[in-house]
Amino acid sequence: MRKDKGNQDRKQDKGNQIPNYVNTQKTILTMMEKTYKKRDYINKSVTIISIVCVIFAIIPLASILFEVVKNGISAISLEFLTERPGAIGSGKGGIGPAIQGTLIVVGLGSLMAIPVGVLTGVYLSEYASGNNKFAFGVRFFNDVLTGLPSIIVGIVGYIAIVLVIGSFSVIAGAFSLSLIMIPLVTRITEETLKVVPNSIREAAHALGIPKWRISLFIVLKTALSGVLTGIVLSIARIAGETAPLIMTILGTSLFFTSFTGPVDALPLRIWRLASQPYESAHAQGWGAALILILIVLGLNIGLRLLSRKNIASKH
Repeated sequence: MRKDKGNQDRKQDKGNQIPNYVNTQKTILTMMEKTYKKRDYINKSVTIISIVCVIFAIIPLASILFEVVKNGISAISLEFLTERPGAIGSGKGGIGPAIQGTLIVVGLGSLMAIPVGVLTGVYLSEYASGNNKFAFGVRFFNDVLTGLPSIIVGIVGYIAIVLVIGSFSVIAGAFSLSLIMIPLVTRITEETLKVVPNSIREAAHALGIPKWRISLFIVLKTALSGVLTGIVLSIARIAGETAPLIMTILGTSLFFTSFTGPVDALPLRIWRLASQPYESAHAQGWGAALILILIVLGLNIGLRLLSRKNIASKH
């Protein structure tokens, strides 16, 4: 009798457990469904907000590009791209010396800044570990230099080089632009190298490769795409600087003669054309602005293609 009663109690308990299990499952499924709906709602909301912000960011950029193309395309011609500037208010001549000067000054400034900025970024990322006071000082002054007004950089170039050699020069302009470019390249290089997984460094160390070779030929090469992007951004920044060039290269209507003499540049030429009270000068200014944008765009595309080619060769 006791056994039969025990069996009946166990059967009754099992019968009661089944509905409880089903109810628990339903509760869990309901909670999961609510959580999924909440996450889906948040995801869609953030996506919509991001798209709206992107649209608000693109509108000013698109309007600037539209205005530059609309007002500058009519001034573009072979004469405009190759000739020297004509008489003030005549509407004749071109911006040949300005294009040449921009390529020379920006190119020389990049040659000065890129090796220094990249190697400094490599040092801060790969060698400056722990409480390194020297690295702290480098980062501090790098941040200060990043926020320094460009006119101050131009004054430094004027005092350090123009007054020393006794004339406005390409070297002074390139030096000033390199001071603007170095902190940007340094910061972007450091942050890009930090993203490289430590497993790559550990594998190279396990093979007995020296640290300097790991840093320059493995880690830096892995992050080459991001470093090139930073270089493009910094070149685009210095290509449009006007204040440092006013203080260092002065500007001229002649083509390049020497590194110790003055030279023209597109930002300077745009500024001077925009300052003149003539419609023809304003049209040429818009055309010069369009050429400057196309130069930066071409450089950007070229470095992107180089980056993709490097990535494809690694695979």
